[in-house]
Amino acid sequence: MLMTTNEPVNTGHLAEHEAAALYRLMTWLSPAFPVGGFSYSSGIEWAVEAGDIVDIATLADWLDAMLGDGSGFCDATFLVHAYRAAEAGEDVSLRDIAELAAAFVPSRERQLETTSQGRAFIDIARAAWDADGLDAMVAACSTPLIYPVAVGVVAALHGVPLAPTLHAFLHALVSNWISVASRLIPLGQTDSQRVLVMLEAAVAATANRALGATLDDLGSATFRADLASLRHETQYTRLFRS
Repeated sequence: MLMTTNEPVNTGHLAEHEAAALYRLMTWLSPAFPVGGFSYSSGIEWAVEAGDIVDIATLADWLDAMLGDGSGFCDATFLVHAYRAAEAGEDVSLRDIAELAAAFVPSRERQLETTSQGRAFIDIARAAWDADGLDAMVAACSTPLIYPVAVGVVAALHGVPLAPTLHAFLHALVSNWISVASRLIPLGQTDSQRVLVMLEAAVAATANRALGATLDDLGSATFRADLASLRHETQYTRLFRS
């Protein structure tokens, strides 16, 4: 049946606030956003040299563990709690979350990685994506904000919804890990996409778990990945800073 000009047409347009939120997330968590993520491997470089990661299957297994049982889940949980504290204007709670998040980082290089990216994210947000209350929130913290905490704070102050922020953050995290591995193993572009497909359910599961997690639920059991980040410090040849 033909549609007349008097009938409403559903064009599928995003509401203005939805479009703004999507635009910000695509910008902030794009590889082009200058936080320097490309220069860090989160210990993956050592894992490749040690023979733990050699192909798409072993890479997917390694990253699945990092997501669900390691830094992926911890970072996601810290993002959630930092977002909620910033949204509620709870400076003291945010300070405590930031201190705990910094203490959870297992190695010196990972500390450098996440604090450097967090600092860059806040600096760029202030310069180009400023929001009311951002300076006060950052000043209330007695320790530099690690990357997921910084993302959570900025997203909350911009009114970007938490769930898509968390999913986008984890997608960007996994994408960067895969990009690192693609240069080290190496992997082709198609195989890199296959790994991303293999981890889709793990990203969603980690995000959903973090949304309901308390700070008491935090914990990591990826001992080999933590060891990789420690041993990378003395690795003879390195492309990456962690």
